[in-house]
Amino acid sequence: MEQLMTRGQVQRALAAVVVLALVPATSCTTKQDATRSKLNDSAIGPPARLRFKTVRSILEDSKGNYWFGSWNEGVARFDGESLTYFTEEDGLSDNQIRSIHEDQNGVVWFEGGVEISGFDGEKIITPTNKNYTSRGDWQLSSGDLWFKEDGSSGATDTEAQPGAYRYDGETFTYLAYPVPSDRAQRVNYATTGIARGKSGRLWFATYDAVFGYDGQSFTIIDDGSLGLNESTGRLHVRSVLEDSKGRLWIGNNGIGVILHDGHTATLFTQENGLGRLGPHGGRTVPQPGDVTDGSPSLHRVFSIGEDRDGNIWFGTVEQGAWRYDGRSLRNYTAEDGLTSKDIMGIYTDRHGDLWLAGNGVFKFNGASFERIL
Repeated sequence: MEQLMTRGQVQRALAAVVVLALVPATSCTTKQDATRSKLNDSAIGPPARLRFKTVRSILEDSKGNYWFGSWNEGVARFDGESLTYFTEEDGLSDNQIRSIHEDQNGVVWFEGGVEISGFDGEKIITPTNKNYTSRGDWQLSSGDLWFKEDGSSGATDTEAQPGAYRYDGETFTYLAYPVPSDRAQRVNYATTGIARGKSGRLWFATYDAVFGYDGQSFTIIDDGSLGLNESTGRLHVRSVLEDSKGRLWIGNNGIGVILHDGHTATLFTQENGLGRLGPHGGRTVPQPGDVTDGSPSLHRVFSIGEDRDGNIWFGTVEQGAWRYDGRSLRNYTAEDGLTSKDIMGIYTDRHGDLWLAGNGVFKFNGASFERIL
């Protein structure tokens, strides 16, 4: 664990925009710190930025700390005064942190690219209470936390079937998705996102399908139910969200956004003229609604979120972020202060403020973005 103290300038700047807490760094005179200080003092932006190349997850915990998970460099905690970094050397299961959650006891859990680890307030811990004997015992509770399988690209041999972990505060129970237990299909049904809907229903995104569970039965959304094929492009799901109106948004790497209102599905990206033919999603034929002039597109969507005003935000690879206000779409890029082309995480904190994660951490001020870290 490495703890770095921020400068007064950074503390004041962060306090002004965040009120509670976030994440940056400075201290121990090392070669790495000297290099980072030199960059911080340059004209490229504000000082004491996160040392992570890419941020993909954010959590504000109950104590007001902000946690930032990286693509492959561990996790950082900002307590309002200093940044503390944790990596595999400190006990993390993996340096890739896909999502961050806090349980009812105040333990912060990290969903790694491989396995799960947590922080109990003093140290990194690893769960030992895992149950693999109740794969069909699906149930819902408002206090449960949910995590992807332990494998980097699908279920492990111990897990055996595609599925996810339910944590009830005591035990991590592995539950299997309603798909054939075919070893060859594990990668296709690797979990890429988990979201809880307004009624408590859970949605599990996998590359080839989205599974919805309402406490009694499953809804399965896949290529067959959507009528997708090689011409239209197939599902390659990277994110999912049920919004405050109960609509389901599915973000794909290739065919963009699909909107499902509970009855019908709409190829949202194509209908808004923001598709693009490319190597992602398996599409081989140009479609109506494709961008052909080099304009920004909405075809590689890796994150989806909703702000306090009910606007839906889409984070893309290479095309910044898009906001949908129910009537029209707007693209946010470097001209709007969003200097990261890749947006891997979207988070609304306890104050209702919107944060985007990518090559840096950005906060929306209502009109544009400010890079905070």
